[in-house]
This record gives sequence, C-alpha cells and structure tokens, in this order.
Amino acid sequence: MRRARSGAGRGAVRRGVLPLVLASALAAVAPGYGVAVKPASAASGLDEQEPVAVVAAGPGAAAERASALAAGMDVRELAGAVVMGHVATRDPDAGAAYLAENRIGAFLLMGANVPADERELRTLTASLRGDGAVPALLAIDEEGGVVTRLPWDHQPAGGELAASEPAASLTAFAARGALVARAGIGVNFGVVADATGDTTSFIAPRVLGADPAAAAERVAAATEGEAPFALTTLKHFPGHGQVAADSHHTVPVAGQSLADWRSSTALPFAAGIDAGAPLVMSGHLVYPEVDDAPASLSPAWYRLLREDLGFRGVAVTDDLGMLLAAGDPRYADAVANAVAAVGAGADLVVHVVGSGPDTAGRLADGLAAAVAEGTLAEGRLREAAERVLALRLQVGAQTVLLPAG
Repeated sequence: MRRARSGAGRGAVRRGVLPLVLASALAAVAPGYGVAVKPASAASGLDEQEPVAVVAAGPGAAAERASALAAGMDVRELAGAVVMGHVATRDPDAGAAYLAENRIGAFLLMGANVPADERELRTLTASLRGDGAVPALLAIDEEGGVVTRLPWDHQPAGGELAASEPAASLTAFAARGALVARAGIGVNFGVVADATGDTTSFIAPRVLGADPAAAAERVAAATEGEAPFALTTLKHFPGHGQVAADSHHTVPVAGQSLADWRSSTALPFAAGIDAGAPLVMSGHLVYPEVDDAPASLSPAWYRLLREDLGFRGVAVTDDLGMLLAAGDPRYADAVANAVAAVGAGADLVVHVVGSGPDTAGRLADGLAAAVAEGTLAEGRLREAAERVLALRLQVGAQTVLLPAG
C-alpha cells in the first residue's frame, strides 16, 4: 500500500471553490475585512487592522536551513527541540520563562492558557514565540465542538460535519484555521481522522465520518481548508475508531488485522496526507497484530506511516502523560516513554497530563542522556530535531495579521 505523495488530481472541485471559501471564512472571523496578500518583507510594518495572509516558505527551503541549524546544536539543544511542553499559565512572562528554563522549543496551549479576551491571548502567544527567526512552535488542539479551547470558535465540528457535505468541513476548518492563526498559533492538533459508527465509543462525537470512506472525504477537505492558516495535524494514528475505550485512562487494544486496517481505517489518514497535512499524531493504541506496544511507541507503526502512507512530515505523539494516567507499569516512567517514542520514530513528544514546571526539561535531559548512554541513536534525534526546526522556520516565514475580536 505504498503511496506516492504527489497530490496530483487532489481536490479538483474543492480547489475551484477554495478562494471563495477562504474569503467567507475570513469574513466569519473578522467581519468587515477583506483579504490582502503581500510579501513577508512588507508585513512587519502593517497596521494590525489590515488583515494579511502571507504564505509560508516552502518546506524544501525550510528543511535545508533546518539541517544547517541542527548541525550547530549540541545534543541537549537537539533534545529540547523535540519536546513540546505545557504549563497552566496565562502570564506572558511566566510562559516565556517556562520555555527558557526548560530549554525547549515547543508549547501546547490548553484551556488553562486561553484568557477570555482574544487580545490577551495574542500577547501571551507573542511572548511564547519569542523574537528570533526560529520562533517556538505553538500548538493547540482546536477541533471545535467537544474539544474547544478558543471560546470564540463557533464553527461546526464532529458529528455536525459528519452529517454534512465535505465542503462544510473545508469551510469550517478554513474559519477555524484563521482563528488559530489570529491567536498567533502555528499548529492545530484539530483534524480527527478516526472513523467509527459506534455511538458508545469515546471518540464518536469527534469523528468526521461514521465509516472510513466518508471520513476520508471530510478529512481531506478540512486539511485543505485549514492549510492557508495553520499547520494541520491528523489524529489519532493508526485509528481510534477501532476501540471504544478512552485512551486518557487506559491503553485500548484493537482487534483489527493489518490487512483490514490498510483497506479501511487507514483511508482517512491517507486522504489527509495526500491533501498535504504536515503533522500526524500517533495515539496510545495497541493493535496486537502489528505490535504489542502503543502506536506512539511503536517502530512498526511509524514505519507503516512513512512507508505505506508516504508521510514525510512531523510525527508527533499524543500526550505522553496519558500513558502515565493509564496506570500500566510498563509506561510509568515519563522519560523512558519519551526516549522510546523518539527511538521508535516520533519527531515531537508532547507531555501535558501530570506535567509540572520542570517536566519538559527532564524529558529533554533524559533524551540527551539516552544518546550519551547509547540507548538512543544521535542520528535519530537529529533527524527528529531537523523536522521540527523546519516547521518552526515555516511558521517564522508566515505572517497572518487579522484583527482580534
């Protein structure tokens, strides 16, 4: 099932309506404003009230520069580049200090970070990004509906989109991506590529389709809609729809065979990858026919993601703190989980649940120590850091100025 990442023929109908959809999406989040596109060099002096979307630098150029940057980093700096941390603060100075003290380059915003006022959020994210040409990578999981971090996101999500035509997903995620960008955030962990018709399933209210084929159409549309504004993430690979249990509290086990996965569950992920999604999030899900380890820690699943689905972007873990919360003694060591994830093929490790002020720093220290001890290959860590740095460079080259609500 090896796939070419050509994108040829992708979304022919959607491409035709995309400019109109983007215009209506911007109107939805910034009433009374139009769309202006100018070179990045001109963007910095623009008045905030003039909405501007500047397309990011191409991934090829970013990858080349990322490689050069990584070459000048020591192992601890490389380790810090692949850890995404979190602390519950709305204070800009405290947020910036957290990143500096832990020596990491990525931050996940949760509800506890989002003030009621959008302008205050922009002040926080500006402080978190920093002033350099390689800003910190900021992410949020803004799915809408059940998982809403931005109180002003009133776009349809989940089941409502599953019951609508794919064009509705494109429109909703164009508007949602604009909100994410307007908040000063580069990455959205927002596109659920799982599919299930089991209404008792934990993930059911969040899926974009009851079956993989229907979900695939809407996942591709959502990815295309969000692309001009935020870096889209598909989740939860290899597919949470095969299990009803909540992976925040246990490590669910799926009975699906690899052959069946390839012909069904994989379809929405393949569609989102073909639509250009730059990130895929691996879930804490066990498919015993493939590996007894959760996909987030499984070399076999990262290999299938790269080789079968042709993914070339950043593979990110779901919150590793969830593994601790599951209570399985095999996953009781946060540092060991991070080392296992990067060693397996993850490029970015996330830790939120149970995270303290120094958790992210301890993960980065542990990754560097694993390289020194020979339990993690330096080449694997460097490869991961280069991919994440390339994303940060892409975000740094992209300016989206939209009036705050």
